[in-house]
Amino acid sequence: MTVLAVQLITPSACEDPMLPAPKTVAELDALISCPPSAVIESVRRQPGRFAVLGAGGKMGFHITLMLQKALEQAGRPDRVIAVSRFGESSRRRPFEDAGLEVISADLAEPEQVAALPDAENVISLAAIKFGTSGRPDLLQRINIETSRLVTDRYRDSRISMLSTGCVYPFVTPASGGCTEDSPATAPGEYAQSRLAQEQIFAEASASNGTPVALVRLNYSIDLRYGVLLDIARKVWQRQPLDVTMGYANVIWQGDAVAHIIRSLEVAATPAVPLNITGPEILSIRELAQTFGKRFGISPEITGTESDTAWLNNAARSHQLFGTPQVSLNQMVEWVASWVECNGETYNKPTHFESRGDGY
Repeated sequence: MTVLAVQLITPSACEDPMLPAPKTVAELDALISCPPSAVIESVRRQPGRFAVLGAGGKMGFHITLMLQKALEQAGRPDRVIAVSRFGESSRRRPFEDAGLEVISADLAEPEQVAALPDAENVISLAAIKFGTSGRPDLLQRINIETSRLVTDRYRDSRISMLSTGCVYPFVTPASGGCTEDSPATAPGEYAQSRLAQEQIFAEASASNGTPVALVRLNYSIDLRYGVLLDIARKVWQRQPLDVTMGYANVIWQGDAVAHIIRSLEVAATPAVPLNITGPEILSIRELAQTFGKRFGISPEITGTESDTAWLNNAARSHQLFGTPQVSLNQMVEWVASWVECNGETYNKPTHFESRGDGY
């Protein structure tokens, strides 16, 4: 895969809400990784090297690429380091094709973490979610032990740690969603492991004076995965859609990446939690009906909405960074077009329907 189209999208263009739907993976990656002007100014203000740890996941490439492009457009010669195991060559290839600096390392191995280069600015993505149901050993190794090693190695850095909105309890749509001041009760084994991961970063911030931002994200939308794709594919394939988990928040991945990068500027001691998501609380049933109208298909709905769901209120990050640039209507149209043309997917459902440990 190449990303030759990346250089064709300028900051002003990527802020245009009327961009047409991407038709190829290269166009999609270019769109998501295009740095808004605010990101360019943000990296201009942050001296030193940037490192993205656990970069081989679903957001790492876009974060690394947006950072590198922002640095270049800010006139800085610095390079971004992308660190991951990169166990499959297909995971590493997009980074190399884009000219990004890649380091293969297992972040659960002390010697390999100790050997990583210094970086003043660190975005830590290292965590595991999919396929963890009934695997506490995996959660312990990846979400807990890795965090201890990372926070010790980069104790003198500024860190933005990507967490999840699933650390909050279920709340009603009428509540407006959990804020950063809401208690983090973490229902379920996976959510508890992520909360424990947050606590390791928070303790490191308190004991070492490391500025830390704890980014609680839900749910990022790439055309290859995400809640909207899960819903659209169910409708398109005429499969039943369970609406028991009846509500959700979403945010376009490009907006999420931009806000994650800018969260480095609000990292502090003690650690600062920050919700990142879109401004709306969305009905899963209504989204299915919207896709149904778009496809000319009557969706098959099962179940009845529970009174509560995992819902976040991102008003604080919107005050800091502005509201997301890509609207819900735009995301729905892009996802629908991608599904209609049988666009590539990661085949990794979000399991947003789960109300427990079904990850």
